[in-house]
Amino acid sequence: MNQRARIAMSDDDVTAFLEAASKLQLATINRDGTPHLVTMFYGLSEGRIAFWTYAKSQKARNLARDPRVTCLVETGDAYDELRGVLVYGRAERLDDRDRVMDVGMMVARRTTPGVPDELLRPYVEKTGLKRVAYVVERTKVVSWDHRRLA
Repeated sequence: MNQRARIAMSDDDVTAFLEAASKLQLATINRDGTPHLVTMFYGLSEGRIAFWTYAKSQKARNLARDPRVTCLVETGDAYDELRGVLVYGRAERLDDRDRVMDVGMMVARRTTPGVPDELLRPYVEKTGLKRVAYVVERTKVVSWDHRRLA
């Protein structure tokens, strides 16, 4: 078995890894073709990465032109601790206010564990007025778990 196959995560491992994390590196494509890379908090909607952003943000403008994205979720400091999931896909914009609020609540819950919804909702409702949300339809997933090398 080659090393790449040894370190690849199973589908269940990928799901568990994405469920445990809360932020990712999101790459979109600028008008000039260069990557635009930002850190985003995210949630999972039916297993798909979901995030929200201000409607006038650079990433939203980029996604309006070209919906292709790359999402990286990773952890580990030493080489033998490195784990990650790289999701290639297309970001589907959600304009429906209820769906935007759902994604906002999903993200808020993951970034502030234990805070009751009734305290999160006013923040999500206020900031959500200027936001749009996206879900990522996966086209390819690459994963690695270097702990399997030991």
